[in-house]
Amino acid sequence: MSARPGLVLFAHGSRDPRWAEPFARLRELLGAQRPDADIRQAFLELMTPSLGEAIADLAASGCREVTVIPVFLGQGGHVRRDLPVLADACRQAHPDVTVRVSDAVGENDAVLQALAAYCASELDRHAPG
Repeated sequence: MSARPGLVLFAHGSRDPRWAEPFARLRELLGAQRPDADIRQAFLELMTPSLGEAIADLAASGCREVTVIPVFLGQGGHVRRDLPVLADACRQAHPDVTVRVSDAVGENDAVLQALAAYCASELDRHAPG
């Protein structure tokens, strides 16, 4: 059994499997930065695994501390209403696991700065001259 911390990158999901490619790259980048953590992806709908499945898998691997990071730009209805219900169900199903839910990534100033830098670079790249 592992005492590694668990981390779940939680995203909406899509019918198009290519939509998940940036999330897989994020998981790989994060895994390189934090090899001590057991990092999983989970989706609200249309893709698998679900949050419940990802946390059950982490619990089965021995994780007792799991952080869920909503990879959403804002704290909309899915993050404000749906995610707390799903997280509570996971806590009920795995009472020996501490499940923490972070704010949506888009609520973080560093993330917004990175997005602004990308947008500004695109303006520069497409500037006439």
